[in-house]
Amino acid sequence: MIDSGFAGAIPVSHPPSSTGRIDRDTSFRYPVAEDAHAISALIASCPPLDANSLYCNVLQCTHFAATCIVAEREGRLEGWISAYRPPNDPRAIFVWQVAVHAGARGRGLGVAMMKALLARPAVADATCLITTVTPSNLASRRMFDSFARLHDAAVTARPHFDRERHFGGGHESEELIAIGPLTPRN
Repeated sequence: MIDSGFAGAIPVSHPPSSTGRIDRDTSFRYPVAEDAHAISALIASCPPLDANSLYCNVLQCTHFAATCIVAEREGRLEGWISAYRPPNDPRAIFVWQVAVHAGARGRGLGVAMMKALLARPAVADATCLITTVTPSNLASRRMFDSFARLHDAAVTARPHFDRERHFGGGHESEELIAIGPLTPRN
C-alpha cells in the first residue's frame, strides 16, 4: 500500500512505451563533487528543468551521492538523476530531477538510470518512488509511466505545489506522482 499522503489520489493510465536500448558503453556511477559543473550544464540544456545553483549540485554530488546517479558514455556525461530519501517517509525515494543529454534521448536512459538507482544499497528497501512533475512535461510523464510498467506498479497523481500559492505565479503547478508498490531489493 502506498500512503505518502495520497488519500484520494488520481490513478494515471499507462500510455504505450518505446524505451529503446541503452548502449553497452553507457555506465552508471555515483557522482563526485567534480561532476557538479557538468551536471549544471546538462540541466541547463534540458528545459523545462529548473536550474539549481552550482553549490546545490555540489551538495547533491557529495551529501546525496548514495541516492544520485550519473550516466556516462565514452567519458561524456549523458544523464543525471538527483534523488533523496524523504525523512518523513523512509519507504520512499524522491526523484528530484532526471536530465538526459539531447543526444542520448529516445533510448530509455532515464528509465535505465532509475532502475540502476533502485539497485543501490541506500535505496534497495524503497517501496515507493515519488516525484513532482508539471502537467506540461509530457516527456517526464512518459518516462515515469514506462518505469512503472517495468515494475508492474501503479501510478497515482495528485495536485501538490500550486502555481500561485507556492510559486507566486512564477512557475507552473506541480503534481505529486507516486509509483508503487515496488518490491524491495534487499
